[in-house]
Parts: sequence; C-alpha cells; structure tokens
Amino acid sequence: MIFSFISPMFPGHQTPLSPVGPQARHIEHNLLLIFSITSIVYVIVIAVLAYGVVRNHAREGFVPHTLVEDPEIERKATWIVGAALGLTIILLLVMMVSSFYTSHSTAVLAQAQAIKIDVYGHQWWWEVEYPINEQPYRMVRTANEIHVPVGAVVTIHATSRDVIHSFWAPNIHGKKDLLPGYENDLTIQVDQPGTWRGQCAEFCGLQHAHMAFDIVAQSREDFDRWYEQQLSPAPEPASSQAIHGREVFLTHACVMCHTIRGTTAGATVGPDLTHLASRSMIAAGTLKNTRGNLAGWISNAQSIKPGVRMPPNPMPSSDLNDLLAYLETLR
Repeated sequence: MIFSFISPMFPGHQTPLSPVGPQARHIEHNLLLIFSITSIVYVIVIAVLAYGVVRNHAREGFVPHTLVEDPEIERKATWIVGAALGLTIILLLVMMVSSFYTSHSTAVLAQAQAIKIDVYGHQWWWEVEYPINEQPYRMVRTANEIHVPVGAVVTIHATSRDVIHSFWAPNIHGKKDLLPGYENDLTIQVDQPGTWRGQCAEFCGLQHAHMAFDIVAQSREDFDRWYEQQLSPAPEPASSQAIHGREVFLTHACVMCHTIRGTTAGATVGPDLTHLASRSMIAAGTLKNTRGNLAGWISNAQSIKPGVRMPPNPMPSSDLNDLLAYLETLR
C-alpha cells in the first residue's frame, strides 16, 4: 500500500488513504501521483522565486531586465520558458493518462458476474435490498448497512427516492451520484473483513451530514448466515412485556411507516424494522443502536435529527419500555 506510512492512522475510518479494495487502491495511486507532481512543482516554483528575490535584493544598483536590452539574457529566458512549458505539458499528459487509466481500472470489475444489491437514497437514510437470484421470496430489505462477502464482486444498483444524493465509501471506491428517476451502477470489491463507513457526498438538505452507512465485509460463511437470518420473519415475542410491546407498535403511528415481517405492519415510508436489533446504528449513523438512544429516537426524533420524517411519538413510559423490549427481540 503506497500510503503505508499514513494508513495506520486511519484504521476503519472513512478515508481514501486506507483502501481495502482494488478500485480504492487505483484511486489512491492516482492521488499520490498527482499530489507528488504538484508538490514538487510547487516547491521548485517557490524555490526559484525565493532565489530570484534574494539575488536581486543582494545586487546593488539593480536595474530591472525589462529596461535593459541584452540579447543573451533574452535567449536564455526564451529557452527557460520553453523548457518549463514543455515540462508542464508532459506532466499534464502524465496526470491525464494516469486519470484515464484509473477510470478504466475502477470499471473493469463491472465485467465480472457480481452479486447485485439495490440501494435507494432517502432524506436522510439508505434503503438496501438484496434481490439475489431475482427471487421475490428471498428478498432481504435492511437500512443503512450493506453486508458483502469478502473478495466478492458486488454491483450496487442505486437511485434516489427524492433529491440528488451521492453514494461514497472512500475506503472502497469513488463517488457515484444518485439522481431521482435515473439508475446508476457501482461495482465494488472488499478484500478484507471489517466495517467501512460511507457517507452521502452531495448536499441533500438539512441533515445531509447525518446520512451515513456502513459496508460490512464478512467471510462468505458469515455472509450466508447473516443473509439466511435476515430472510426469517420477526420471532414471536416470548415475554408478556414484549407481547404488549408488539401491541403498542401495531396500535401507534409506528405501523403507518414501518414494516415488520410476520406482523400486519407493512408500510414502506421508513426503514424495514424486521431485524432492527441486529444493526449497529440507527438514524443513518447518527446514533448507536442502544436502548437509550432508541428510546430517545422513538419519543422525539426531531430533537435529535431536525427535519427528519419521523414524527414524535408521545406515550406512557410503561408502553415505551414494553415497545423497546419488543424491538430488542428483532434480531
């Protein structure tokens, strides 16, 4: 890895300096090349400028060259300017060729047979669908977490449900815009297990900064186990508290926006909650998925993420506690 001296500073963080896939590595190499060339040119220009200033100030009785006609000086200046111009053209061509090569290399994986995952951008969360083998009964829907097998080629088939968003996981690939009414494909591959943060990279409204997602790379065995677990409907609650919590969910506003498979809740305005408790975060990366955070989010999401479509849900504390007990069973 070219940025080996920097990458350890960003373990698991959202940064192009710690690539975990072939496309991100190509982008990192191109970044290093362009950064190195421009840095060297900058240093040379500043050094020449400083030398000229010091040299001219050191000369007594200095007369600017523009007032003195000296053919020899003019000839040298012409050669220097010409050489600098030629070198500039060569360096620009090198950066252009490198950029073209990087663009081609990041698209090569699209030619391979890939796992297809549909991603839909919403204000301000990510809907994720797994139409594996195009079999409706094996469709998995989740939110803000994209699970992929390590080393597998995955095609992210993406669009927006409202305004322009941009899908960006810099450790894995470059950005891809999501436009309402248009569909874009982004082919990725993650070569090591771990969780890699992504972010909407196109300003999309008040909570744009709080529209994150995770790409979770797992071994093929772990991915298959996760997928099979996600196919199952919500389990039947065992405790009286969880049973009452399900009743609270089905008789309050929750049922108007969310789906829990295995119940009568089937709305699609908000995220599918069938396996809510298995997720590491809620509110598109705004909060960790803990009981306290979930309670605050249910009670008054607007105080946490103003402008979000989730309305306040005032209810007695006993009902809220039972609802939380039920949601904690959704694994």
